Amino acid sequence: MEAYKQEFIQFMVESDVLKFGEFTLKSGRTSPFFMNAGAYVTGSQLKRLGEYYAQAIHDNFGLDFDVVFGPAYKGIPLAVVTAIALDELYGKEVRYCSDRKEVKDHGADKGGMLGYELKDGDRVVMVEDVTTSGKSIDETYPKLKAAADVEVKGLIVSLNRMEVGKGGVVTAQREIQDKYGFPVASIVNMVEVTEVLYNHEVDGRVVIDDKIKAALDAYYEQYGAKE
Repeated sequence: MEAYKQEFIQFMVESDVLKFGEFTLKSGRTSPFFMNAGAYVTGSQLKRLGEYYAQAIHDNFGLDFDVVFGPAYKGIPLAVVTAIALDELYGKEVRYCSDRKEVKDHGADKGGMLGYELKDGDRVVMVEDVTTSGKSIDETYPKLKAAADVEVKGLIVSLNRMEVGKGGVVTAQREIQDKYGFPVASIVNMVEVTEVLYNHEVDGRVVIDDKIKAALDAYYEQYGAKE
């Protein structure tokens, strides 16, 4: 496993973004873990977050693209910090763009998009926090394609939950990939998270002990999917 992936897993725990316990998801499932990217709130956290996304984009998709697109709302800061990190780490100048939840009907920047105005032929990488059902992409992808005839080079998310999507067979990430035809990748997946955190300490405490490991195993026995 690459060093930045191990660092990212510990970073999620230290930032109180990745938690273990008992959580009810939007899907109705009771999950032994939960990820909330909204907990990244400091300048140093956001700087590091952008760097992890930039490294994952570089490793999975390369740098042959023009725009980083983040679906509103959580995707907006993700797109911004990733664009900054791509410039700092790789000298790659890209633009950021996000959709608006409500179309702006006044001013010089009216319309359904925030940031860069997309143009036909732009090559876009999408960034999200986590994909459980694919609902947000189903909502934003049509907006993206309606704005301009862009080419989506891929979608990167923080964490692949590695559980079945809406179809009940493969992961939500695989469902998106099959439906829209662009690759979907993650900075880390839950197998890697468990490998790094099981019986290992972060900030003086064991994050995944035997009890939580058993809960994870039971959850994936019911909802797990390898791809």
